[in-house]
Amino acid sequence: MSAAHSQLGRRSFLTGSLLLVAGAAVACTTDPVGGDGSHGAATTLNVWYHAYGEAGTQQAVTRYAAAFTKANPDIAVKVTWVPGDYASKLNATLLTDAAPDVFEIGDFAAGLAARGQIAALDDLYGDAKADFDRGDLDQETVGGKVHGVKMIDDVMMLYYRKSALAKAGIAPPDTFDALASAAKALTGGGTKGLFVGNDGVGDSPLLAVLAAGGELVGADGRAAFDSPQGVEAITALKRLHDDKSLLLGYTTDWWDPSALVQGAAPMQWCGLWAMPAVQSALGDDFGVLPWPALKAGGRPAVRVGGWTSCVNAKGRHVDAAKRYVQWLWIQQTDLQRDFAQSYGLHVPARSSLAAHADKLSTGPAKQTVELAAAHGRRNPGTWNTAVSTVFTAAATKALNGQGDVATLLRDAAAQAQAEIDKQRG
Repeated sequence: MSAAHSQLGRRSFLTGSLLLVAGAAVACTTDPVGGDGSHGAATTLNVWYHAYGEAGTQQAVTRYAAAFTKANPDIAVKVTWVPGDYASKLNATLLTDAAPDVFEIGDFAAGLAARGQIAALDDLYGDAKADFDRGDLDQETVGGKVHGVKMIDDVMMLYYRKSALAKAGIAPPDTFDALASAAKALTGGGTKGLFVGNDGVGDSPLLAVLAAGGELVGADGRAAFDSPQGVEAITALKRLHDDKSLLLGYTTDWWDPSALVQGAAPMQWCGLWAMPAVQSALGDDFGVLPWPALKAGGRPAVRVGGWTSCVNAKGRHVDAAKRYVQWLWIQQTDLQRDFAQSYGLHVPARSSLAAHADKLSTGPAKQTVELAAAHGRRNPGTWNTAVSTVFTAAATKALNGQGDVATLLRDAAAQAQAEIDKQRG
């Protein structure tokens, strides 16, 4: 998650050496490429990344920075690698003089654009704009202007062990009732049927609302998860908890595929990024599914997250930062292809690259891309940490039987609306 997850990013579980920045342990920082006076760089950019879990990613972005400075000797680049709670560290640092010039965000935050923290980047795209995924561009558009460049799309879906379901005589579930029944039937002998996160919640409330035909935030900007569809979805979701068919408190969380590959649960919500590891461990003994529709004829859901490169509009080097973002994420298609396919597995944000991505052209990876095209849902731009936390807290109480579902969601929607209104100014 992409910052797909509200607090600890879905790939931010790595630790690393820490630097003290503004008195707090924040990040591991490289030496600037060409940053000393002998290299003639007049400007040094500080570029932030969250700590990707895939081996080689940090070395790759450092290599990209070196290539940029070779092509642009007047601009050096310092890569800052941020482990742990990336979103909180970024938001705190943006309020200080140590704020990065360029940074990535997961699940685009419209509030950053609304308050002038990130720059509009329409002028960077040129003719390449038509090649970028329309859904990504729409998500990043605030006030009629695009405020970022999508780096990669991350698709999240259900994995399942073919052999485990076949042995139990269970077909891959295509409704929530079938999913709940399968999870219950597959529970036993020290194994739980389904893993959605160590807290038993994860993204499941969000997915349940969408798969019931509901919305998180409506087109009018109003919090909408307390609709009749939302209440029905969370009420149904409670069945998984009542049946005690969810794996809880595993050694790794949902974004790591260990629970699936080590046999702790034959079904797991995870992401495309984990597929190389799943294939290495299981061969062809796995399949992928969307989160199933609540009822037959409903709409399944897969999550489309990923990371977007943004320019700090309040930084000291806005023009140089724009040059860096344009060079790396618009002009260098070979590096974009490398970033998407060489470190885990991701969908390139550009249609031309996605269409010719060889690792996405066959098998479960191809099926995942097709599921995203048919059922992909992006979080609304106003679905920030504050809004998500309010919703998840209410849903968690409901799932644990700590209140009336409709009342909990209605109260949470009122709180969420206050947060959404803050973002919209």
